[in-house]
Formats: sequence, C-alpha cells, structure tokens
Amino acid sequence: MASEITYAEVRFDNESKSLGTKSEPPTAPKEKTSPHKSNPDFPKVLFSSLLVLLLLLAISFFIAFIIFFQKYAQLLKEKETAKEFIHTELECMRENLTMEEKYWSCCPKKWKSFRSNCYFISTEEKNWTESEKNCTGMKAHLLVINTKEEQDFIIQNLDEKAAYYVGLSDPEGKRAWQWVDGTPYNESATFWHPGEPNNPNERCVILNAPHQKSWGWNDVPCAGRHSSVCKMVQIHL
Repeated sequence: MASEITYAEVRFDNESKSLGTKSEPPTAPKEKTSPHKSNPDFPKVLFSSLLVLLLLLAISFFIAFIIFFQKYAQLLKEKETAKEFIHTELECMRENLTMEEKYWSCCPKKWKSFRSNCYFISTEEKNWTESEKNCTGMKAHLLVINTKEEQDFIIQNLDEKAAYYVGLSDPEGKRAWQWVDGTPYNESATFWHPGEPNNPNERCVILNAPHQKSWGWNDVPCAGRHSSVCKMVQIHL
C-alpha cells in the first residue's frame, strides 16, 4: 500500500500581521526649529543712540554748570562789594519795577543817590592828592561830571561858601585835562567859570560859587586845601 504524503499549509505570523494591517508611510524627520536670528547691526545702533544721549546729557550738564557758576560768581562779587561797606549802613531803593528780575540799588548811608551813582560830600579840607586817596579808600574816586544835570544835582547839596575838589587835573601843566576814572575830557561838556582855566601852574580843579553866585569850575594849585566830592557806582543787591 503506498503511503500518502500530506502537505500542510504553513503561514508565517509575520506575514499574516503584515497583511492584516495597513502599512503607514514613514514619517518625515522633523526639521529642527532654530531661534529667530537678530539683526547683527541692532546692537551697534543701540550703542550709538545711547552714546549720543549721554553726550547730549553731558553737554546740557556742562551748560547748566557754566550758568550756575556765572550766577554764583556774580553773587559772590555782590556779597564782597557789600562786605566792603560793612562799616556803614546801606540805603536802598527798588528799581526796574516793570521787569521780572527786580533788584535793589543801594548807596552807603549819608551818600547822595543820583541815577546810577552815589555821591559823598566831604567837608574835610585836604589837598587834591589826599582828597583822591580819601575817595579811593571808600572804593570811589573824586567827582567826575559828565552832564549838566549831574552838576546841577551836586550843587544843590553843596555849601556856597566852600570849594570842592573834583576829579579833573592837568598833571603835566600842558592844559591836557584828565579825569581820574579815564573818562575822555570833552571840551563841549565843561562848566568853567568865565576866563577859566587861566593859569598853567594851577593843575587841579575845584567846583565853587565865588561870592555865592553861579557855580562853576576853577583851576587852582593842587596843594590847596579844600572840601571834595566822591563818586561811585551804585551797589545792586
């Protein structure tokens, strides 16, 4: 009897699994996300802006410092001026009332105020040089007369029986008159008595009213002893 050969169907598990499920396509590799690249010029622009800002602040501070220093120096100067007159009292009045910046115009007590100047009438009789030293000792100088109005103001406060040295002299006797403060001598703004000046040896000038008449200038010897008038610029506080 002939033997029978049986053939069995053999299936592999891996095949059945592969046939039973749908194969999915392989996923594409994810791209790596890189951070946003910044503008390489941005730090430079920022640095330049900060530098400009600091420079402007430095300039502003420097200008403010200069202004402050000028104001401070002016204040110190005014205080020093006031200290020079600490031995006397000041008489002040308000000026520039229509302006925002108001200040006081002051003269030492017993001085006369006219416009922007102060005047002191000294009754001590000294020669011309001593009279000028007396004025400079008070931070002033002998009277310099620039206008008829100024002279008219002065003579209202003078004694008609006295004579007063003013700051006009002829040092070399050449009729080259000079004011003590350097003001140019103006022939058209002089107030000589008729016929004066009349003597080259008389090199100093007085303000007087001979025989209690009109006031005027007269040249006299500098060694003569007379009263005097001092003049200074007003103190502003």
